[in-house]
Amino acid sequence: MTSALSDLPIEFIGSFPDPVHKLEPELPEFAFIGRSNVGKSSLLNALVAKKGLARVSSTPGKTQLLNVFRLPPFYLIDLPGYGFAQSSQAARREYRILLESLLRTRTSLTGIVWLLDIRHKPSVDDQDFQTLLVEAGKPVLAVFTKADKITRSKHAATVAERARDLGLAADEVQLVSSNTGQGISELGDALLAAASNPETV
Repeated sequence: MTSALSDLPIEFIGSFPDPVHKLEPELPEFAFIGRSNVGKSSLLNALVAKKGLARVSSTPGKTQLLNVFRLPPFYLIDLPGYGFAQSSQAARREYRILLESLLRTRTSLTGIVWLLDIRHKPSVDDQDFQTLLVEAGKPVLAVFTKADKITRSKHAATVAERARDLGLAADEVQLVSSNTGQGISELGDALLAAASNPETV
């Protein structure tokens, strides 16, 4: 199932090393964050129904800058993955600094879409970034990816378990699959609603 975003034109704005790079015109901004192998690029492509928009690689950790895409109502910011990446320790440290700086200093962010693999309990890196997300004080929607990797009969129980692991309420989490399209339409609707009423996010 496609989302409402698939009917909207989308433009790649650019890649930026500066976490506070100003975007013009001013529009709501949603940052996508998650571990390097969580399926972030695949989800972005599925969300806007544009295969190849965000680069998908078999080698986690390829996103190294703020990659910015503009739809008419808002910007999508594809961020480097944290945790495992087939990169040098120095490069991984730079990615982490970029992410931390963005969360702490980018005042224009409307909200954060935090991606986690439904199959696994939150890792130490996930827990560290949850602390940063709480400190940032921005609205966060936790999106559990790879729903197609577990049986449908286990979806509800697994989502409830992962939400408890993170101390989140049911309305703060969502389950998706880039492969089957599950939850993609709902996520697109949630972003459109948040962009229309950012003060209520």
